[in-house]
Amino acid sequence: MNQTKARWLLPAPLFVLAVSSVVLLFPFVSHADEVRLQDLISEALQKSPEILASEARSRAAGYRVPQAGSLPDPMLMFGYQNEGWDRYTYGKEPDAQWMFSASQMFPFPGKRSLKEEMARQDAEGTAVFHESVKLKTIARVRELYFDLFLAYKTIDLLRDRTSLFSRIEDAALARYSSGTGMQQEVLMAQTEKYMLIEKEEMQKQKIQSLEAMLNSTVGRDVNAPLGRPEEQTLSLQVKGLNELLDKAYDHSPDIRIRQRMVAAAEAKVKMAEKEYYPDFTIAGNYFTRGGGQFMDMWSLTTTVNVPLYYRTKQRQAVLEAEAMLAGAKRELEAARLMIASSIRDTYSMYATSERLSDLYKNGLMPKAYQDFESALAGYTTGRTEALTVINRLKALIDFETLYWGQVAEHEKASARFEAMTGTVEGGTAQ
Repeated sequence: MNQTKARWLLPAPLFVLAVSSVVLLFPFVSHADEVRLQDLISEALQKSPEILASEARSRAAGYRVPQAGSLPDPMLMFGYQNEGWDRYTYGKEPDAQWMFSASQMFPFPGKRSLKEEMARQDAEGTAVFHESVKLKTIARVRELYFDLFLAYKTIDLLRDRTSLFSRIEDAALARYSSGTGMQQEVLMAQTEKYMLIEKEEMQKQKIQSLEAMLNSTVGRDVNAPLGRPEEQTLSLQVKGLNELLDKAYDHSPDIRIRQRMVAAAEAKVKMAEKEYYPDFTIAGNYFTRGGGQFMDMWSLTTTVNVPLYYRTKQRQAVLEAEAMLAGAKRELEAARLMIASSIRDTYSMYATSERLSDLYKNGLMPKAYQDFESALAGYTTGRTEALTVINRLKALIDFETLYWGQVAEHEKASARFEAMTGTVEGGTAQ
């Protein structure tokens, strides 16, 4: 019996390669420490280069607000006026004098507050963009985490089902040794079993790629060790579609950024209209003539700019600002439509994955397993062909793989909802 079985195993080099792959893969998958999703999210919020960069830009934009509302720098002037060329005449001639002046420009009332409002809206838009980066990073971490979980789960599944192919192989060898089966059936069962080992190797390579991407997103070195994700189940049902849309309209970073753009554009229109009005420069001047025989002098002057070329300057600036405002409003409308479309699409995927997960778990998987056991029993007694048993087992593996794939898609869709609606775990992103 043992000699017969050994004779029909696959060639020794291929068998050794296959077994070696399993041995090498085993510690890679089974002995990895678990890594929690929330720990990765917390680390990403602290270390992600993209988040840190957007945070710095947000702070920088905040510093521009008081600058925009400040007065222009005052101007100081000093000089000397002499009479004649041949000698220094200060104190000897009435027009020889030292001159000192200080001036300050004052924008027309309302201009400073409008400039400050424009800068504030830009700063708030940058702050919202920072929130958006955080939300998208969290969603990215979650999606990669669930992809990594799926890869590990697929390896577990393939390993577990390898034992079922071994049962088919044992049955084929028993039939062949008794003269009721063919050599081809043994080889077929062995080939299918080793094909699962090939799929394990492919999943191993996928795990390495996902770990590199996840480490990069979190802000770690790409070669940093990363454990196995925790066991996952379907999360709770998200809100209804209309509720998600309402939440997105109120909190979506993409919409809020464009709302700030509209507000800033409105302030720019008002500012452009204010440019029709002149600014004022007040200057105080002091002239010292020295010597005691000539009195010192002082003066106070006001300079006003005249918007004489308003048709080609101020008027065109107003038209430009109005066009920019119209564009900002259209971008806001486009963002609302895009968010609504994305939420509807994601909601459809979410609901479909939920239904399919239930179908696979409670319908197709139990049925496929029963079909496999029935077919294997029939093959053992000679009532069923080997190919039928193998196909039943492959169908079971496919359904189980699809089930866990839908679980991962379900959670990834939930992550995308958070990024689009501007919420994390039921609250608004801060």
